[in-house]
Amino acid sequence: MAEMKQQRQAPGSRPKANARPGGPAGKMMPGEKAGDFKKTMKTLIRYLAVYKIRLIIVFLFTIGSTLFSVISPTILGSATDVVVKGLLSGGMDYGALLYILMILLALYVATLLFGVVQGWLMADISQNVIYTLREKMSDKLDRLPLKYFDTMTHGEIQSRMINDIETVNQSLSASLTQMITSFITIVGILVMMIRISLIMTAMAVLVIPLSMLVIRVVVARSQGYFKNQQAFLGSVNGHVEEMYTGHDIIKAFNREDESEKVFNEYNDKLYESAWKSQFLSSLMMPLTGFIGNLSYVAVCLLGGFLAIKGTISIGNIQAFIQYVRSFNHPIQQVANVVNQLQSTAAAAERIFELIEAEEEVGIGQEPEQEVELEDVKGHVYFDHVSFGYKEDEPVLKDFSFHAYPGQTVAIVGPTGAGKTTLVKLLMRFYEINKGAIYVDGYDITKLSRENLRSMFGMVLQETWLNNSSIRENIRYGCPEATDEEVEAAGKAAYIDHFVRALPQGYDMPINEEATNLSQGQKQLITIARAILSDAPIMILDEATSSVDTRTEVMIQQAMDNLTKGRTSFVIAHRLSTIRNADHILVMDHGNIVEQGSHEELLAADGFYANLYNSQFAES
Repeated sequence: MAEMKQQRQAPGSRPKANARPGGPAGKMMPGEKAGDFKKTMKTLIRYLAVYKIRLIIVFLFTIGSTLFSVISPTILGSATDVVVKGLLSGGMDYGALLYILMILLALYVATLLFGVVQGWLMADISQNVIYTLREKMSDKLDRLPLKYFDTMTHGEIQSRMINDIETVNQSLSASLTQMITSFITIVGILVMMIRISLIMTAMAVLVIPLSMLVIRVVVARSQGYFKNQQAFLGSVNGHVEEMYTGHDIIKAFNREDESEKVFNEYNDKLYESAWKSQFLSSLMMPLTGFIGNLSYVAVCLLGGFLAIKGTISIGNIQAFIQYVRSFNHPIQQVANVVNQLQSTAAAAERIFELIEAEEEVGIGQEPEQEVELEDVKGHVYFDHVSFGYKEDEPVLKDFSFHAYPGQTVAIVGPTGAGKTTLVKLLMRFYEINKGAIYVDGYDITKLSRENLRSMFGMVLQETWLNNSSIRENIRYGCPEATDEEVEAAGKAAYIDHFVRALPQGYDMPINEEATNLSQGQKQLITIARAILSDAPIMILDEATSSVDTRTEVMIQQAMDNLTKGRTSFVIAHRLSTIRNADHILVMDHGNIVEQGSHEELLAADGFYANLYNSQFAES
């Protein structure tokens, strides 16, 4: 199996020049509103619609729980009237009082049970939706082209996978049922209040338009800040991860102050947007509470006046006052839920941006005339290939050449000549603009990516090892390989002797940044991994550029074992490592300027000879 995982970001590297908070959606400025609130919420509802049966049950149980809660004050008011009547008449009806209290207790128990059931169901629904979103995001990351990662920092992607998902999770698990409860409570209480006194109800509901106006104003101001908060959180996460992975480089170059300066800039932006969003959201409760208190005072005064006139009982006044208090509370809850929905929409929008991002051409839609190559010979042909990361800036221009089975083709040239780009096109990490690439006579666009990439083994300059044992890192090239096959690959890569000298041998765990191994040892492990994959075509990209001369000799011997009998593409700056190549391509500015064997190119005394002689001038 080809090693297809993306390489880790170079330690200490800075964010890409075109990377930006908010990713493809563009840079967010304080106060900017979310892109499309309605579209985002409709998309989120589609994910919830899968569980419509459970949602209906939740809805019914929420209605039941809320109605029982709404009816309770009226029952309690009846108990109060029985007590008042008994005190005034001198004879208490304990049977009637006990009957009312038993009904009240039954309502409280039913409210509890219904609330527990709907809470359990809603937690299950929300976790299923979040599980689906996480799964879709993870699958999407495997299907995105490399150009997507060129415009996104690691922290930005992590922020969407962790922070944004958690924001949506909290909203689904609490806000949805709270919204239903609040709406039903408002309607139910309104009905019960009208039943007691229409004039007192009219006095109480005057608070609604004013509260809605306050909510509308606050939401309009806070929506953009919630969007910015999520975006800048991704920037902070990306910078922190970058500084952690490159902490040794930062210290070596005395760049701690610059790193702290960049962090403070991101942190200041996050602080500004988070402070404003949280402050504005916190205004809703006290503002709606203040308006509710004014209504509460007015109702108390009016109720007292009506009681004196004898048009309403004391028990009904008690029940009505409870309803007024309860009436203001769901309005405040609605305000909080609406505010929470702004944060949820901002987070969900960023999640859906990732899920709906443009995928690699053909991913999930294999070619109509799909061909599965099994017995690959390794004949590779670039037929007039042109490519540019930007259409108006070509990197390869009308590029053609043959690599025959079993041949070692070295690719050399100055930085930016297009050497690594050539390999990326061969693996279909990018799609070519013009021309075609053939493997054993088949256009690679007619092959599935899985089939194509299974033909290649790769050893890159930046070694990638995961946080597991040496054995499992070698086995990454062939998951079904036995321990004996893994160790045989280790011997072929000349790592067996040093691995067995380690405390746990092949089972020694590699730490997170693989700092418990030298650069040369890590490189040899990746070569062992490629040997174990037993792919018919090998790609070696600057595999010896970052090691000492002695280790280079060892790596070169391992590479000889790796390339034996296979078509191999070797990208190298050290021309001493490719003197024995069967064919050498000399590239400059996206063109093949020379090609031939080492001796032929030296005899031509051209571009290659100048490169070679400049490296060995002292010798």
